Amino acid sequence: MSETFQVDLGGIVDLLARHLYSSPRVYLRELLQNATDAITALDETSATSEGPSDPARRVDEAAGGAGVADTEVVRGSVTLRCGAGGTLEVSDSGVGLTLAEATELLATIGRSSKRDLELGTGREQFLGQFGIGLLSAFMVTDEIELVSRSSRTPDARAIRWTGYADGRYSLVELADDDPRAPARAGSTVRLAPRRDLEHWLEPATVEALAVDYGSLLPVDLRLEVEQPDGSVVTRSLSETDLPWERRYETDRARELALREYCESALGFAPLACIPLDLPVAGLSGVAYVLPSAVSPTTSSAHRVYLKRMLLGTSVDELLPPWAFFVRCVVNTTAVRPTASREGLYEDDILLATRDALGSTIRRWTLDTLAMRDAGSARLLAVHHLAVRALALVDDDMLDLAVEVLPFECTTGQATLAEIHERHGQIHFTPTVEGYRRIAPVAHAQDLPVVNAGYVYDADLLERVRVRRPSWSVTPVSASDVSQVLLPLEPLRALETTDALVSIRGSLAAGGCDVDLRTFEPSQIPSMLLDDRDADHEQEVSAAVSEADDLWGGVLGEFSQPSHRRRLILNDANPAVRDVLGVSDRAVREAGARALYVTALLQSGRPLPLHETDLMNDALSTLLRSATAARGAADDREGETT
Repeated sequence: MSETFQVDLGGIVDLLARHLYSSPRVYLRELLQNATDAITALDETSATSEGPSDPARRVDEAAGGAGVADTEVVRGSVTLRCGAGGTLEVSDSGVGLTLAEATELLATIGRSSKRDLELGTGREQFLGQFGIGLLSAFMVTDEIELVSRSSRTPDARAIRWTGYADGRYSLVELADDDPRAPARAGSTVRLAPRRDLEHWLEPATVEALAVDYGSLLPVDLRLEVEQPDGSVVTRSLSETDLPWERRYETDRARELALREYCESALGFAPLACIPLDLPVAGLSGVAYVLPSAVSPTTSSAHRVYLKRMLLGTSVDELLPPWAFFVRCVVNTTAVRPTASREGLYEDDILLATRDALGSTIRRWTLDTLAMRDAGSARLLAVHHLAVRALALVDDDMLDLAVEVLPFECTTGQATLAEIHERHGQIHFTPTVEGYRRIAPVAHAQDLPVVNAGYVYDADLLERVRVRRPSWSVTPVSASDVSQVLLPLEPLRALETTDALVSIRGSLAAGGCDVDLRTFEPSQIPSMLLDDRDADHEQEVSAAVSEADDLWGGVLGEFSQPSHRRRLILNDANPAVRDVLGVSDRAVREAGARALYVTALLQSGRPLPLHETDLMNDALSTLLRSATAARGAADDREGETT
């Protein structure tokens, strides 16, 4: 047996009106949108002599489905009236409703019109005539009153609909002599504030929200404020055209105006302005280059107008991920909003728009960098991360990045093209720690090694290696560094053989080989060559030793001790010579362990627990030896006395 769901209408109203939106401030945006759509529906009806023949189409257009055409022509008026008692009225000169239309549209929640079903594009963001937008007013009030007179059926009586936050409503026709009946066609929504929410309907708040959301709408938007003495102050809130589509006498004047608009709308002085114009997507606007660097993970905050109504000031997903260095202000007629009308619906239209906007910003970036002037240098200095991110997905930018992007190198900061031209090859370390280990030595030996440990760099060099196979681009290995280190003189090699064997035995248990060489600078006592495989095995071994038997056995299956770290001791360093010259084997091996841990610390890596224990054990041995030596010296001094 099948049954029908029982729906708590009051709960549905509360869910839609109070939990769909991020803030009560959107109530005015939704009322403005409904009023503007009603004007659009009237405009389309007037454009034909007979008007729409399909009643379902007339009802649907009255619901606000037609949207606002992208035009500069003012076609009607919307008036916001703030009463002396704290009330708000939103009146429009739109298409209005008859009793039959109101009954069909306002009596059923969640019903799609026939026109929606025919087109296969049901508008989830609407609910009845005023949809979820009308219900959003319940965030600031407990009662909504709508009075309306149809312009398409002049002899029809005006209607009055009253909705309550608990889900109840009433719908009646008004007599012609009823003072509540509007004298002209259109609709008026009346609100009285809920207790403790009066500030949302105060004139200053209403004006600020109306300017923010609706000042660019192609209607005559006015604010009327009733004064205590009964007089009314009227202000126009409309702007005639979009700021980025205005005509200016010179390009410089346009640039200054767009910069000024960015400061007022987005709150920063831009590094540059990129015009955006996509007629196919009905989109126009400006992309502003941020004046300071931002993280690639920083959420974008674009200001998006949908058919000249502000959709949101922090809309994400408008641009490709690599374009995180710009913030956009755009108006579009093609993309679809989410149900809350605070974001963009992810569909094929948005994907195509995103790609097209990315192409525009990409072309501007390529052209700017190719100029090699002060503007190009400024863009690189601030947004080199964005250039790197784009180079990872774009071959043209990769070729340009090789020529203009600076990289940290042991022979001095330079571009990849400059490094390859000077040295014929490019070595790089994929981690910052690895670079720190060998940079001083490589610099002293004039070995060019690029630091590719920062965001995007290792992947970028890998792309260069694939795209330019004739170039030698390879990560640094232990053999690359050891080839430039000087071997010991034969006599010195014989002198240190026994000490070196002892030290190797001491560090062998930790998976580390030891070599003795001479290199500059002499101030560096030791160097631990970077070997990612060896480092991985060290980590696995440490985890095995610290884990319980079961987990340690599982990890042990992955541990294959075929790679070993290489500790290079510098025979030119006095501390290393002291360690090698100690006759006490325990002290010598403790000194070697201390040099090993020092090399780890110099690389900037945190010490794991087992290597911290290694350092502690070495220090204890050295302290005991020093204490014993001091005691022996005191005893000899006493015997002499």
